[in-house]
Amino acid sequence: MTLNQLSSGDLIADRRADYARMLAEAGEPQSAAELMAQALERAPNWAAGWFRLADYEEKSGRKEAAIGALRNTLRLNPEDIFGASLKLALLGAADAPEQPSSIYVERLFDDYAERFDHALIEKLDYSVPEKLAALINRTMGGRRFHHVIDLGCGTGLFGERIRERADFLEGFDLSANMLAKAEIKSIYDQLRQADLSLPPEASGVFGEFAEARADLVSAADVLMYFGNLESVFVIADRLLSPGGCFALSVEDAATEDRFVLRPSLRYAHSEAYIAALCAQRDFSLAAIQRTLIRTDAGQPVHGILFLARKPA
Repeated sequence: MTLNQLSSGDLIADRRADYARMLAEAGEPQSAAELMAQALERAPNWAAGWFRLADYEEKSGRKEAAIGALRNTLRLNPEDIFGASLKLALLGAADAPEQPSSIYVERLFDDYAERFDHALIEKLDYSVPEKLAALINRTMGGRRFHHVIDLGCGTGLFGERIRERADFLEGFDLSANMLAKAEIKSIYDQLRQADLSLPPEASGVFGEFAEARADLVSAADVLMYFGNLESVFVIADRLLSPGGCFALSVEDAATEDRFVLRPSLRYAHSEAYIAALCAQRDFSLAAIQRTLIRTDAGQPVHGILFLARKPA
């Protein structure tokens, strides 16, 4: 049995876990937690089971029990495929990590890829691609771009909005399933898998591209899955040619802190933090726009769009 396996490997434990899930869905998290604990007595090394128990305990209002279950999850799965470290931070049992684990983000979007476009556009009133493309258009006029690099391209929602203005469009994403969905749309000239949380020197992808070849680099609605954004700015700087532009969006932290971890398990960043990162690389801020970027559980999510320019 591998640590990230969703089955315990014990049929009786799995059956009890299934009953626990049904109880939780019926609005009985305490009963679900009790039954899930019985399942874990038979399969104590089941990391996914401990993570599910943590969820039921938290919903039952038993914070310390949830924290204990999450710590067991991390002990059994130190790669943190479930994002247990994020949950521990939200429960006040640990500091918010500078970055979530890459394997957690990759799995999250691999699972989400098939329904991604429909969920965002039809259900969440998602508007970052259109608004970021419009900001670029207002600031840059009708400028055409020789080479655009879309970081965290996902299924290509921003790529669809910039394609007509790009001679060459290149996309990078951590999720292979997202890249597969983007490829079906036939809008990118090149798609590659890459981890934006790594510095270029540690990446087999960005590390080989030392030359500044893009006149526009975008990061549309991807940075909320990172806390510390220094590696992303290093990558953008390396990829941009002199005078090139970096277009990005973040969720608005509405604070002077660098970033905050929200209950959604996404990070929000402050305008001051983005401005400081731009200053470190001598980028000038050409445009800043505060706007609604989506809804979440029926509530509006506020964001900030930026267009920064690399020195000529």
